[in-house]
Amino acid sequence: MATKDDVSLLEHIDLQQVNCLNESGAHTFSSIVAGKALNTSTTHLLSDADEQLLLNIPFHQTVRVRALVIKSSGGEQAPKRVKLFVNRPSLGFDDVQDAEEPEAAQVLDISEEDVKSGRPIPLRFVRFQTVTSLHIFVFSNQGEAEETRIDAVDFLGVTAETTKDLSGLKKQDDH
Repeated sequence: MATKDDVSLLEHIDLQQVNCLNESGAHTFSSIVAGKALNTSTTHLLSDADEQLLLNIPFHQTVRVRALVIKSSGGEQAPKRVKLFVNRPSLGFDDVQDAEEPEAAQVLDISEEDVKSGRPIPLRFVRFQTVTSLHIFVFSNQGEAEETRIDAVDFLGVTAETTKDLSGLKKQDDH
């Protein structure tokens, strides 16, 4: 579950390395993350040949991700079944199509209400502790539409460097 210490991790993504497979040339993934803040403009990501998308998001530093936000005003075009992968430098559709947990770090079935409202979706935090790259495979959308639309994405968590340093703690004797 997200905590009060969690922040948007968009500012830590490596925009030079971000890519998306099967994106429309006119509606790209980089257009909705270029501002490194939750996209509120009219730009959006749209799939090209079919409803599936594979978003590859590398970070500049190691992060711990607690929640995912996917926002879409697309109704039946909004993502539904999503598979998340961690620290996989090169993934293609063949790698993710049939993958289930634990090969996929988490598989989510997102409600239309969650994507419409942009509600944070809690992740299994233990599987997202040392993330250098996150990969989001949109397997299907809400209405089995030909295209999938995403208006905004965000990742909530902390950078690994902001976690408390416990090295100074000493073991107490039981005397």
